[in-house]
Amino acid sequence: MTERESRAYLENELKHIKQWENSQKKLWFWERLGRLPFKLLDKMTPAFIQKKIGQAIDELSYYIQSGGRYLISKNRITERFNGVQTPDDIARLPLSKMDAIAEDYGQSRAKFATFQGATTGIGGMFTLAVDIPALLGLSLKTLQEIAICYGYDPEDKSERIFIVKCLQFASSDIVGKKAIIEELSDFHSDNKEQQTASQLQGWREVVMTYRDHFGWKKLLQLVPIAGIIFGAMVNKSTLEDVAEAGRMLYKKRRILERLKRTN
Repeated sequence: MTERESRAYLENELKHIKQWENSQKKLWFWERLGRLPFKLLDKMTPAFIQKKIGQAIDELSYYIQSGGRYLISKNRITERFNGVQTPDDIARLPLSKMDAIAEDYGQSRAKFATFQGATTGIGGMFTLAVDIPALLGLSLKTLQEIAICYGYDPEDKSERIFIVKCLQFASSDIVGKKAIIEELSDFHSDNKEQQTASQLQGWREVVMTYRDHFGWKKLLQLVPIAGIIFGAMVNKSTLEDVAEAGRMLYKKRRILERLKRTN
């Protein structure tokens, strides 16, 4: 079903991923200020909108536990890989095939997020309450699609933990990104289930960090009409970051597993 890649090829691909990881540690200083406007936003936002956002965030705990309404159909994605039926089948395919389809999904979702951001940007603060949970849901679905593209099954509870950690990585500052990379470095190892139990405890912090990442960018979307432009730009950028993090971190796992088998 697959051509076996050389160890040199795998090591070269891993080198590119490590270069990308290093580039993630060089963010502009103003990214650290991203959470500040949300302190103002919390004071400005009516209680019923805060409650709605809180309920949407709480739903993500059910995603980790059972997948909930965010769990997607695997068949629709495996059909993109001719002649395969399961993520396990995809896991034996060449990395180049995985990369191509994963990138296609990322670009498609980014376009959808752009339209979604423009639409919800029309109404300012009140549509912002819809945009945040909608973008969270779209991000989760995108990461699940990418997981399957690299041969991992999001129906596995431990994979849903990895997906949420990818989500956290995309929205973290320099310190957070470094910590997550170290935390996920052994995710491919045999003690994955033990790691999963401890990582479940911090799921709410993960989601709140993701919400705070919108920061001053989403504050600009509070301006009616003008929010169309800001909403489209921010949503597109957010989904591109999420998709890139998913591709790189899942590809890294697949490479490490293949290198382990070549020893």
